[in-house]
Amino acid sequence: MVDFLPNPFGLDDAMALIRSQGARDRFFGIWNSDCALVAVAGAHLQGSARIEIGYWVGRAFQGRGYASEIAPGLIRELDARYPQCQVMAECRPENAASWAVLRKCGLMPTGANGHRVGRQVLVRPK
Repeated sequence: MVDFLPNPFGLDDAMALIRSQGARDRFFGIWNSDCALVAVAGAHLQGSARIEIGYWVGRAFQGRGYASEIAPGLIRELDARYPQCQVMAECRPENAASWAVLRKCGLMPTGANGHRVGRQVLVRPK
């Protein structure tokens, strides 16, 4: 569901993504105790006042609460480091699980379409 990630998305893809980050992007790999890649999370600076978050959880690990840990942890870190920035995300409304995680983190739908086809913008009010 992440438009710029290959499908299937494997360990080599994750490592390449993490290595590719630039000044406006940060990507983090999340591994479990068995050293299996569970998820990738990221943040992208949009302009000077907004940071877009996103995450991907491997199919074999979905439904286990990883996104519910990753998203709020990422937001807490961003709030601590960049308190002046508003956190936002784009999500397909039919992706009920991810939509629920983002809402639980305090992001609210704006009604605006995202720049990615089929996605809507959610922002966390300051």
